[in-house]
Amino acid sequence: MRSDALIPTHPGLAEALGQSEAFLAFQEELSRVAKVDRPVLLVGERGTGKELAAARLHFLSRRWQGPFVILDGASLSPSLAEAELFGHEAGAFTGAAMRRPGRFERADGGTLFLDEAGNLPLSVQDKLLRVVEYGQYERVGGTQRLEADVRIVAATNADLPGLVRQGRFRADLLDRLAFCVLHLPPLRARGDDVLLLAEHFATRFAMEAGLPEPEFSTQARRALLTYAWPGNIRELRNTIERCVLKAEGGIITALDTTPFASPWQHGPAVHADATAVSTPAGGGATPGPASAPDIDPADTAMQHGDSGTATTTPTASSPNPQAWTQGTTLPDAVRHLEEDALRGALARTRHNRRAAAELLGLTYDQFRGLYRRHRDAIEKT
Repeated sequence: MRSDALIPTHPGLAEALGQSEAFLAFQEELSRVAKVDRPVLLVGERGTGKELAAARLHFLSRRWQGPFVILDGASLSPSLAEAELFGHEAGAFTGAAMRRPGRFERADGGTLFLDEAGNLPLSVQDKLLRVVEYGQYERVGGTQRLEADVRIVAATNADLPGLVRQGRFRADLLDRLAFCVLHLPPLRARGDDVLLLAEHFATRFAMEAGLPEPEFSTQARRALLTYAWPGNIRELRNTIERCVLKAEGGIITALDTTPFASPWQHGPAVHADATAVSTPAGGGATPGPASAPDIDPADTAMQHGDSGTATTTPTASSPNPQAWTQGTTLPDAVRHLEEDALRGALARTRHNRRAAAELLGLTYDQFRGLYRRHRDAIEKT
């Protein structure tokens, strides 16, 4: 680990890494707020690490030896939200066979992290306000008043003031939760932290999967820094782990940021060689030329040089135009053209298949499909 990176103090915080000004300024403010036993509201885009920030708040506070309890507001149904937060007595509702402690009771002496606080039902917000204001609550179906020694840390990627204006969030509850509002910087604002995190995720995943420690090419590093990362750290981690899994020779040459893009949407069709049956004037069925595959030869015959202009790959066995009058079928000619294009691209890229696919204007999956089809012919040469 680099000496100027933030060294986590708890195993669950291993991904709180960074050295950018935006990241370090946020961590400094978070450390200062952690010492004050008041509610904190974390605001940030999806994937920016709000749960990690909440955990750091807890472990840097005087409550660090107490429980750190998490409740996802997005997973709460209005009918069960109150019981999840405050617990219930036996017989409080159908199915309540015994007393069950709620999240506040379980978090006593520690921190309760309310993730996606903007999704909390209004009926729960009323009772939550009382806990924040007075530190008291009752179980569902109970009459005993309980004390809550709990620090509340809430998080959201929603516009809570906007929800207040829409009547979907209580203004007085927002006032109480917003004692301190911390804004998590998005990954696109953290500069070279992207490279630091990418190397961390790549090394960790390679160790877990038993793969060689990968390296990033100059092109991949440039892509890491120029991509916007709308899913932030979560998207970066998933992308890097996919790339490590697919890397050939331990070198990551490109980023797979579009896992839902089907490799079969565009590009040349791949057909098995076949001959069609035609009926001559004499009436007997005789073999004839098959229908031409739906392939534009220019798609596979053209390569892009370093300057970005298209150049034709010189080959020793390109189809002879005169062959059309000498019995060569169109499928045979296309097959030769594909084989020559594959040979040329692999030669220019020193058999780096991902680079060869890019050179031919194909996705990696399209390239692999063509290569498998022509493997025997290519490997004989």
